[in-house]
Amino acid sequence: MSNKISTIAKNIRKHRKQKGLSQDKLSKLADISHATMIKIESGGIQSPTIDTVQKIAKALDVSLDDLTKK
Repeated sequence: MSNKISTIAKNIRKHRKQKGLSQDKLSKLADISHATMIKIESGGIQSPTIDTVQKIAKALDVSLDDLTKK
């Protein structure tokens, strides 16, 4: 299994840190499990569902484009 960090994961981490949020806090705001948030950011989940990415984008107050663009 490749552990390459996806663009989405990098963008989530960047926006999360800019907002001063922990992975745990963001996972609660996005209503997803903390384990899922860790897996997305660490590359364990390469392609999170669009539903999950939308929840994270909403919790971070950014657009889907902000999380998916390189």
